[in-house]
Amino acid sequence: MIELFTDGASRGNPGPGGYGVILRWKQHEKEISQGFRKTTNNRMELLAVIVGLEAITKPGIPVTIYSDSKYVVDAVEKGWVFGWQKKGFKGKANADLWSRFLRVYKNHNVKFVWIRGHAGHPENERCDELAVASALSPNLLIDEGFESGMYNSL
Repeated sequence: MIELFTDGASRGNPGPGGYGVILRWKQHEKEISQGFRKTTNNRMELLAVIVGLEAITKPGIPVTIYSDSKYVVDAVEKGWVFGWQKKGFKGKANADLWSRFLRVYKNHNVKFVWIRGHAGHPENERCDELAVASALSPNLLIDEGFESGMYNSL
């Protein structure tokens, strides 16, 4: 089983943001992070999950994703995102990222576990450090989906 720990951060909402990911498989561990000049916390939470799943090269391996984002965890575990997809994401925020998520999600056997943020969970704390440091870094990317206004439509 692969363990994926994720977190997103935004310094203002919207504002500069970033995500942090820890990908763990057996004795191997990889950290991934990136910052963006203008985005939202929810976009970074979701993008962390997407990037983590995209980094997994072998499809079908069970993946447990640990996230402190009720937005992401509930949308998937309660099935909301699949209803949104059927309706073409009409009126839903972050449609661009949810579509990207669903493309990669279908390649994996994913289970989400919600964890309380800032509660001393070592991997969550590390992901938060990565996300915040990325949001504050001088090399921020453009969140094309957010800045173009396309995040609410496909």
